[in-house]
Amino acid sequence: MKLGLDPSAPDIHIGHTVVLQKLRQFQDLGHEVQLIIGDFTGRIGDPTGKSETRKQLSEEDVKHNAQTYQTQLSKVLDLTRTTFYYNSTWLGELRFDDVLRLAGKVTVARMLERDDFAKRYAANQPIHVHEFFYPLMQGYDSVSLQSDIELGGTDQTFNILMGRTLQGAYEVKEGQVAILMPLLEGLDGVQKMSKSLRNYIGIDEQPNDIFGKTMSIPDTLMLKYFELTTSLSHKELEDLREGLSTGTIHPRDAKMRLAKAYVTMYHSVQAAEGAEQHFITVFQKRALPDEMEEVSLISSDLDAGSITLIKLLVHLSLQSSNGEARRSIEQGAVKLNEQKITDIHALIAPQDGDILQVGKRKFVKIKLA
Repeated sequence: MKLGLDPSAPDIHIGHTVVLQKLRQFQDLGHEVQLIIGDFTGRIGDPTGKSETRKQLSEEDVKHNAQTYQTQLSKVLDLTRTTFYYNSTWLGELRFDDVLRLAGKVTVARMLERDDFAKRYAANQPIHVHEFFYPLMQGYDSVSLQSDIELGGTDQTFNILMGRTLQGAYEVKEGQVAILMPLLEGLDGVQKMSKSLRNYIGIDEQPNDIFGKTMSIPDTLMLKYFELTTSLSHKELEDLREGLSTGTIHPRDAKMRLAKAYVTMYHSVQAAEGAEQHFITVFQKRALPDEMEEVSLISSDLDAGSITLIKLLVHLSLQSSNGEARRSIEQGAVKLNEQKITDIHALIAPQDGDILQVGKRKFVKIKLA
């Protein structure tokens, strides 16, 4: 069972687990998983669904991103039945005449069958030759490993079928079986779940964040999330569907069940119970949590006792960048001692015990040191 992973975005989210959960089912039935870290293909980047050429990653970027996978994947897969491969092992060894031989297996017309390439060609948008090599290289992974089955999302149909084509062309296999899984919409209910679109639930996020984000899933998508990303049985799913349809199960209660399932799967039962209580306290009762992280702020961090709100948010790790902090302030998501602040130029004189909040899930208590 082969699955390729793009190391350009190493944080695994619930959308990725649609395929990972299916792999785990196969493992439980005795099958072995070949997990490909695309450290070589990642230098090009998969052009699937892209309207322009993707920026190429450096070798250092790819290796750094790939290092985070194994810990996260252990939350879903049985690593004793998983073998990790880096496709630079065989792709990096190809000579130029090998590359020419590989390119000779497929026509340009076949490449232009891909929707994204066809659209760009029709719109007179550039397609660089190296982009054609991405599906060839992904397909060559299947040749090198002689994979029996490859899994992926429906957006990977062309790439996975290319592996089947090349296996036949190199006469190493009759052609791998393709298993294609549905794509999962993100929290916006429209676009595919993606970190770049900020509509994702990361499996490595804190329990309170996973729980809170799950509660924001659109009601119309809840059953799909249950079906594709949990181990709910067919009967349990049908009972849930009927309960929601007849009104005997409230959508909020179903979402709380889903949120607890996620936190249990990726943290623990205890963490799930704590996250549920936190959500009830903060969101349903509209109160500050009894316990929150306490962060020290020293005088050298301040300028004459003050600091800009943007700088403070980043310094306390409530936001990852000045730009992200600015957007949160403009959107009215930032509160100091439960008072909303919308001035991006606000100057704050922090006091011991001040509570700074971003959105509905992030709180810190300031401790002056």
